[in-house]
Amino acid sequence: MNRVFVLPLAVLFLLTAAVLFALFFRLSPGEIFAALGSEETRFALRLSLTTSIGSTVLSLILGVPTGYVLARTAFPGKAILDTFLEIPLVITPLIAGVGLLFLFGQSMLGTRLGEWGITVLFTPWGAVLAQTFVACPIVMRSSRAAFERVDLRYECAAASLGLRPSQVFFRISLPLARQGILAGTVLGWTRAMGEFGATLMVAGAIRFKTETLPIAVYLNISSGELGTALSCAWVLMAAGFVLLLALRWIGQGPRSEILPFR
Repeated sequence: MNRVFVLPLAVLFLLTAAVLFALFFRLSPGEIFAALGSEETRFALRLSLTTSIGSTVLSLILGVPTGYVLARTAFPGKAILDTFLEIPLVITPLIAGVGLLFLFGQSMLGTRLGEWGITVLFTPWGAVLAQTFVACPIVMRSSRAAFERVDLRYECAAASLGLRPSQVFFRISLPLARQGILAGTVLGWTRAMGEFGATLMVAGAIRFKTETLPIAVYLNISSGELGTALSCAWVLMAAGFVLLLALRWIGQGPRSEILPFR
């Protein structure tokens, strides 16, 4: 391979390795084991997993059907609507969090939800809401691309055999698009795990209540507990690394087969 192309690869690898080394170099083995064994780190990890899984499930419920509609229907203003639904991808998470804070505050939806006994702000539910807002467009976009790659003739053949639209979706379209949807799900989950700005505004930074791993990093850096902060950061990076490996495995997987009619 030409060295001209190898040089950017080497620079990028060295830069990434140098940043990770700089983070690891500031920690002693004792600090790492103490931080990983602390109740705060375990709580932050559990809450991060819980809220990110919850937000990923909500993103699937909202994003997959939306992606299917955008992939299979044409209507006036579709391009505008499609672009509008992707706005969360370009909004700064902190600004998105401010918008959610206002929306679910007492002056808007907060009062009505409070009458029903539902509290969103400064609770773990707020973290789920914030993470869903930033992860759902990723799942929707990946789902739409996956459905667009499914040959429409398969769906037409299934419909001609008497399958209802819902049966065509679950038996034909969804199985054929599942690889792309799984890839989007992993990306959305990774995004939700690392979400900080919107979560900070909506759920707050409350120890042992709304303390996800990114929030734990922020709180411990603010209080001078650098060892705990960096250890939480390493846990977060390790989780992201595993999820990205899973994404590569999904991308190399075999093409899904059509499920048989029943």
